[in-house]
Amino acid sequence: MSRSLSPPSANPYALLALVTGAVAIAFAPILVRVAETGPVATAFWRVALALPPLWLLQARAARGNSAAPSGLIWLLCGAGLFFAGDLGIWHLSIKLTSVANSTFLVNMAPLFVTLGGWLLLGERVTPLFLAGMAAALTGAWLLSRGHFAPSADTLAGDMLALLAAVSYAGYLLVIKQLRARSGGTAMIMAWSSSVTAAALLPAMLLSGEQLLPASAAGWATLLALAVVPHVAGQSLIAWAMAHLPASFSAVALLVQPVAASALAWALLDEPMAPLQAAGGAAVLAGIVLARRGSRNARQ
Repeated sequence: MSRSLSPPSANPYALLALVTGAVAIAFAPILVRVAETGPVATAFWRVALALPPLWLLQARAARGNSAAPSGLIWLLCGAGLFFAGDLGIWHLSIKLTSVANSTFLVNMAPLFVTLGGWLLLGERVTPLFLAGMAAALTGAWLLSRGHFAPSADTLAGDMLALLAAVSYAGYLLVIKQLRARSGGTAMIMAWSSSVTAAALLPAMLLSGEQLLPASAAGWATLLALAVVPHVAGQSLIAWAMAHLPASFSAVALLVQPVAASALAWALLDEPMAPLQAAGGAAVLAGIVLARRGSRNARQ
């Protein structure tokens, strides 16, 4: 990846798009929980059912020219493979460790994005930004009810969750590079999602899981998972990445576990403990600090 990227352009809607995308992907854990298919199969259908609307959007944006620019093909494949790794590895980790451990560790992605943004994209990091990121990650730990407890018994699952965080960090950094090279959102989403689906298909077939939903409601759940978190959520995030630093974007996406906890409370009647409420407040405060730190770095 090149260091010669131009600074993100000011766009008053970028942060709104990023936060809206994060809220949209917050529906994913709830929909996965009620899905009738296995975890890897659910990940595959989430992406596969998103392909028709994504390619329709690409055809409209490109006016019938669906070919990917030759200079972006490898980046598009990389984005798709990183996202497949994020989904598949994280779902597998949940089987081998606690939900609290897996959720907290996969939310460590901002650490890897910040490191990659500094080393690969030349993004400056200020002490204020680092303080904001630390506050947001502390909030993410509290949102997991403070139950993160690594042990020898859960080591494999914990390592997989951390690897999923690295994969999602790689996905965000590649998306940032694609947007910096004038890759359109519709083109990026259509091509990278196709690669993700192709990568998850053999994993699903070999998983031994329930591959197909048993009812119309099951298919409706998968369709909602495809449209809301993926088509809407990930597309908004990809669009916003053209206008915001990758490191700040990753921290801001920690609003997703906050929104997921709120949705679980509202839709699934899962109580939100005071510890989780404090975690949500810490995440939001950290995002505000990180935003100010990112602005200072560009001045």
